Amino acid sequence: MTDNNPSVSVILPARDAAETLTAALDSIAGQTYRRIIEVIVAAADEESQEIASAHGATVVQNPGGRTPSGLNRAISASHGEVIVRCDAHSMLPAEYVERAVRTLLETGASNVGGMQIPTGVTFWERAIAAAMKSPIGAGDARYRIGGVEGPVETVYLGVFRREALDRVGGFDEQFTRTQDYELNHRIIESGGTVWFDPNLKVTYRPRGSLSSLAQQYFEYGKAKRLFRRRHPGALKWRQLAAPALVVGLGTAVVISIVWPLALWVPAGYSVVLAGTGLIKVPSEGTAAFGIPPALATMHLAWGTGFLIG
Repeated sequence: MTDNNPSVSVILPARDAAETLTAALDSIAGQTYRRIIEVIVAAADEESQEIASAHGATVVQNPGGRTPSGLNRAISASHGEVIVRCDAHSMLPAEYVERAVRTLLETGASNVGGMQIPTGVTFWERAIAAAMKSPIGAGDARYRIGGVEGPVETVYLGVFRREALDRVGGFDEQFTRTQDYELNHRIIESGGTVWFDPNLKVTYRPRGSLSSLAQQYFEYGKAKRLFRRRHPGALKWRQLAAPALVVGLGTAVVISIVWPLALWVPAGYSVVLAGTGLIKVPSEGTAAFGIPPALATMHLAWGTGFLIG
């Protein structure tokens, strides 16, 4: 980058995002950083195009609606020295770009990012948000649970040096989900650093139904299986927990035909889910009762996607 105040392009893929896209674009417009030279929306539908145009964004067509292809199209159309990746379900805090660019320059990192803060409005959005923040829903990823600042495997969204994206060839378009994780893996393999800053907190509005959540997490699981094939040896053991759970529950149900005590396995899992919901009643209110089915949906859909993928 040429100076301490590099130009910035914000890119954002949007498909059927009418309910959340306006808030995302408003959060970009409210940034304190003054060298954002363009906002580029890769739109897959007419309504997203109209909203983006009304907010003064540049629109590139993404007729297939796939996130990685939309991101690559937006990157190709951009001109900034720094590429900020946003999401149609996200809202950036006002100082997000300014702080991330400063950290990018200070650390020499290839990508800087922070935390995803799930925040719902409807009952199911609130329940799913709480499930995503719970220990058995978030896992140990720092972008979900927080932690110390420093190098990590991946971050939420990302603020990239353009040369880092050019070096690794952008997003792999075979990854409809977890494309950020896969890209960050290649950045690290190429000698770059992915830097986590816990002060970069991005509000994320989760899916609004169990069916859409199941579809999302099923695709996550399939993508992680593809990642395992593409990068042998890079998968972490913790990422096998969900498929192991699916196999374990399924096996217990089958064995229970001849040995009924095997049903203690799914019963124990149900007790853990119910307990997770009950302890959240004081902080989450009625939405806490939606946490157990939300967690079960996340675990089983992800695990099934991985096994089938």
